[in-house]
Amino acid sequence: MVDEELRLVAAGQRGDVESFNQLVRLYEGRVYNLCYRMVGDAESAADAAQDAFFAAYRNLKSFRGGSFRSWLLRIASNTCYDVLRARKRRPTTSLDAAFDSDDESSGFDPPDPGESPIDTALRQELSAAIQHGLAGLPDDQRIVLVLCDIQGMAYDEIADITGTNIGTVKSRLSRGRARLRDYLKAGELLPARYRHERET
Repeated sequence: MVDEELRLVAAGQRGDVESFNQLVRLYEGRVYNLCYRMVGDAESAADAAQDAFFAAYRNLKSFRGGSFRSWLLRIASNTCYDVLRARKRRPTTSLDAAFDSDDESSGFDPPDPGESPIDTALRQELSAAIQHGLAGLPDDQRIVLVLCDIQGMAYDEIADITGTNIGTVKSRLSRGRARLRDYLKAGELLPARYRHERET
């Protein structure tokens, strides 16, 4: 897989658009997921993901090896930071968010055919609560939480993506997890199996 990815990158650097499109197909889910968890609504996430891929294509010749995934996710992270900074300058409310607080278009939690309707509703409620909790975190904590706990990345790759060191990643992750856990506990949405014994 790594060899095939490097071949696609090299071909893309030579101007082969179809090779770059294959890289897009390979990473579009991961990039969109990151953008959605960072910016919090489907439309902005789709725009940010598209902008990230455009930026990656424009700058592909500057990629000098290493992990293409880390390089691409760093671009996506920076794109999300730009979106969040622009929001702070010009706060707006998404019409989708205003009229549909249960944004199901994120598509991250396909229904389990063996799941009861009550379990489905609880899972969707928890997913929405996690997204709201993530939105309340500082950007630097949110990104490491998304990369580690949602995308399952290792500390060294997260450090590479965020331009920090492993100690900083661990510290931000610890603080972000604690804040998110407190937020979920305050809303009584944290399932018992995720709580410490003394809290149950």
